[in-house]
Amino acid sequence: MGTRRRFSREYKQEAVALVTQRGVAVAQAARDLGLSVNVLRRWVQEVRRDPQHAFPGEGQQKPDQAELTRLRHEVAKLRMERDILKKAAAYFAKESM
Repeated sequence: MGTRRRFSREYKQEAVALVTQRGVAVAQAARDLGLSVNVLRRWVQEVRRDPQHAFPGEGQQKPDQAELTRLRHEVAKLRMERDILKKAAAYFAKESM
């Protein structure tokens, strides 16, 4: 099995532009670019859904994904703090008896 190819945001935008602006068929554009038809079709759909945030790139997330990640980290931290407090409360309750 080969290695997974990675494409820059600009490359994806140009490939989508072939289909959306120049009217080239998805199958033909995919053949010309050496891509899978499904990959190019997914890129076109992504641009149609959210043109401004399509193809955020490595390490960059869409704003809603970044918020979700931040909230998940905060929940994990709060759970850890809660567990520490539970253990401390149990320790001090046992000690006072």
